[in-house]
Amino acid sequence: MATTNKKRQLGRQVSIVGAGLSQFGAFPEKDSRDLFVEAFQDMVQSMDHGFEVQDIECAYVGNYSSDLFENQGHTAPIVADWLGMTPVPITRIENACASSGSALREGVMAIASGMYDVVLVGGMEKMTNLPTEGVTDVLASAADGLYEVPAGLTFPGIFGAIAKAHMDRYETNLDHLLKVGIKNHQNGALNPKAQFQQTITAMMERRKARAQERGQAVPDWQTDLDFLNDAQANPWIAWPLRLYDCAPITDGASCVLLVSSDIAHNFSDAPISIAGIGQATGKPLHDSEELTSLSAAKAASQQAYDMAGVTAADIDLAEVHDCFTIAEIVASEDLGFFAPGEG
Repeated sequence: MATTNKKRQLGRQVSIVGAGLSQFGAFPEKDSRDLFVEAFQDMVQSMDHGFEVQDIECAYVGNYSSDLFENQGHTAPIVADWLGMTPVPITRIENACASSGSALREGVMAIASGMYDVVLVGGMEKMTNLPTEGVTDVLASAADGLYEVPAGLTFPGIFGAIAKAHMDRYETNLDHLLKVGIKNHQNGALNPKAQFQQTITAMMERRKARAQERGQAVPDWQTDLDFLNDAQANPWIAWPLRLYDCAPITDGASCVLLVSSDIAHNFSDAPISIAGIGQATGKPLHDSEELTSLSAAKAASQQAYDMAGVTAADIDLAEVHDCFTIAEIVASEDLGFFAPGEG
């Protein structure tokens, strides 16, 4: 009997009692373990009550491809060693862009099952060791190596195809994509840990000032969209996606501490309960029925809603994956916040 649509509940409640981030950017002097330790230290500082590494009973680390980015496999035990938490069990989770999200789900289930009370979950990636073309190849290895990679598909190409399909089916246009990037850069400018802490407006004005300083013609950009629609300032990557439609490569890490909710106040005065969580699998691009929707996102979000006893209409704030601007638009529709074509 198929059980994919079965409504599931946690065996016991799980809470987040601490969270931390490393700085994000390009750090040639650091490897991924250094970044994870930085995130861990930030997490410890976020907690209200005493916490010792020895409190951790189990850990999961999301990491896509340290093997190719850093020539370092088997990274989970290295992290455990640097945190001083051996011989506590630690497992690396690889699930492409969902690596850390999948690690979080494993941590939640480890506590909900009753096996552990305190679980560390984190994610780390160091991408800047390689040039852009090398990073593109590493990321492309997450595509289907039998059918998609030999055809020359890269992830900018894949999401370019998704964007083109969305534009053909609905009334999505280039400015809709660019406005997602404008909004997200505004958010990044407010985050002291972000790689780019500037708005698109600030970037535009900096480019104009630099041209003036060099005695060059100053571009006549009046708005963010003027700047982003200039092919010299914002070149095409994979039509209809431009440079500012694509996420940059970066080095960074994050982590959270999960505990059984009945002991959460031992660590935090304001623990955050996990009401619902979901995970699903979709088909590769070449085998998908459509390009304008990601079936796994629909299924996973519905699992989380069912577990929490809510609907999309109950959600006040959402953070969705935005590796490319079209990814955010599609996710906002697949998660039920907007009708298809209105994201």
